[in-house]
Amino acid sequence: MTARERAQQLIYLIIDPFVRLLIRCGVTPNGVTTIGLLLNIGAAVLFVVGAPAYKSGRLGYITAGGFVILFAGLFDMLDGQVARIGKMSSKFGAMYDSVLDRYSELIVLSAITYYFMYNQLFIGGLITLLTLVGSIMVSYVRARAEGLGVECKGGLMQRPERVVLTGVGALACGISSYWITESYVSMWLFVGVLALVGLLSNLTAIGRLNRSRRSMQRKEETHAE
Repeated sequence: MTARERAQQLIYLIIDPFVRLLIRCGVTPNGVTTIGLLLNIGAAVLFVVGAPAYKSGRLGYITAGGFVILFAGLFDMLDGQVARIGKMSSKFGAMYDSVLDRYSELIVLSAITYYFMYNQLFIGGLITLLTLVGSIMVSYVRARAEGLGVECKGGLMQRPERVVLTGVGALACGISSYWITESYVSMWLFVGVLALVGLLSNLTAIGRLNRSRRSMQRKEETHAE
């Protein structure tokens, strides 16, 4: 079992009592997924509304946005557990979860891009756009490969890692502004984390593409024999 899987099992151990409570209350996996999307929309609103506050050195909106991103990320695990423990798994539920996850990432990263662009932090905006491209391509490569009958998972920067790093980066940016007098210094901390997420996301997408290519070649060679 990998470190990632052990961490996942530990989180499941913590959240499973809450999952069972949700099931007893009649909450469905799709309902949990929808709540996660709404929370991400709320995080995006915080970034958009908080953009003008940057010029006065107030980064509290970024702190709040980071917290909401992390809280919303919890629902990414809750919906799957509700489906499994409550025996409510379905093909549409899996599709609904994937689609809303993509919407969540697009909405949050677009709002962060707006924050940077509004304040003329163009390098930060460009890095966030590249991060958005990487996050979408990680999922797209997997979906396309599995549509062609090839399993395509793994990589350094999957959705849980992207959510955690983005949320932690925003929190670190906002919290550090309380003792760093120049707000742009704290902002570059956030940009640095997003650059890491963007780089590793795109490398993950390329890695998945390469592994899929090798798998397809092996299948073709086997059929040729």
